[in-house]
Amino acid sequence: MSYLENIGKNAKKAFEDLKAVKHSKIKKVLENYNKLLLKNKKKIIKENFKDVKNVRRKHLVDRLILNDKRIEGIRYSINQIKRFKDPIGQVIEQWSRPNKLKIKKVSTAIGVIGVIYESRPNVTADVAALCLKSGNCSILRGGSEAFNSNKILANLFRDALKKNNINKNCVQFIENKNRKIVDNLLSKMNRYIDVIVPRGGKGLVSKVQKLSNIHVIGHLEGLCHIYLDGTTNISMAKKLIINAKMRRTSICGAVETLLIDEKAINSHAKVLIQSLINAGCEVRVDSRINKLFEGKLKKAKEKDWSTEYLDSIISIKTVKNVNDGINHILKYGTMHTDSIITNNKKTAQIFLNGVNSSIAMHNVSTQFADGGEFGFGGEIGISTNKLPPRGPVGINQLTSYKYLVSGKGIIRP
Repeated sequence: MSYLENIGKNAKKAFEDLKAVKHSKIKKVLENYNKLLLKNKKKIIKENFKDVKNVRRKHLVDRLILNDKRIEGIRYSINQIKRFKDPIGQVIEQWSRPNKLKIKKVSTAIGVIGVIYESRPNVTADVAALCLKSGNCSILRGGSEAFNSNKILANLFRDALKKNNINKNCVQFIENKNRKIVDNLLSKMNRYIDVIVPRGGKGLVSKVQKLSNIHVIGHLEGLCHIYLDGTTNISMAKKLIINAKMRRTSICGAVETLLIDEKAINSHAKVLIQSLINAGCEVRVDSRINKLFEGKLKKAKEKDWSTEYLDSIISIKTVKNVNDGINHILKYGTMHTDSIITNNKKTAQIFLNGVNSSIAMHNVSTQFADGGEFGFGGEIGISTNKLPPRGPVGINQLTSYKYLVSGKGIIRP
């Protein structure tokens, strides 16, 4: 039996075992895991340091680091997830037919969820907790750059499962670093895995979409936009834009393109762009905006409108009006997160209805594109699929449903 097939069989068995586990026990596992994270904080940081020390791609360091604050952030998420009510067995809808047929739509677990991810070790903890809480089992394949961090976080979760006499294979971490493992996971494991979630860069996600014969939940890129009109309070706009770009440049919710209404060019553009420059951001602008700066700024090229920088860089373009801004987003966007900054409610509604984003915002920083910020406790990822789930995928989005139909000897004429 192959290494992967063994993992798959273990996951299927664990999922069947999990069906008989009371939800109070699942809550206990999360409680124990939280305590283990606190107790082993120094060990976790020590293992994480091994990864940070060896990382070759320096732009990944910010995503990779685990420190006191970030471990506490993980513990906070686990605690939030623990508090949610059991999402399984909930009656979503129910109705009766004239022939006295009774129909219920009831939530069910999905099964085994495979997650392939890069860089961010907090994903290990979030995914393990969210999957277990929603009655699912998980198979985790983390990036090699975070191997030691992921391994200790996964093993501590398995310890918490074992302590509560629950099959520890509810969570499995793939320790084999061979790159062919991912190809085989995607193409040969559909008997064991029900859903694949990719969390990483464009290369990883496009590979998953190309090779997977398992249903995929995920997003290709986070090419997020902000449209700004001339009705906006300039100090609020400055605060939102700098936060959306510079708070954490490496996350998928960071804004990459700013669209400025031509009516706001003279009143807003220069102040806002200068504030971005002062914050350490490289700006790439169109020729109209560059005239305000006597042609001294870097000129945006066509490829800038379709680039997810994940860095302190932003492209800035003049648009005629809100509909022109929407058309730009429909052409270049990735259905992730797009925001409008305006005091005009009618304009805001046109924008919110017009964009095809999974998350559309009004006067809000795009950095709020996050399951924790949505009150989900955490997320398994952001989905830009047109079919559900869309946006942050939390415990309620990690469920399916079935119809329960009952009657008293009803036959169809």
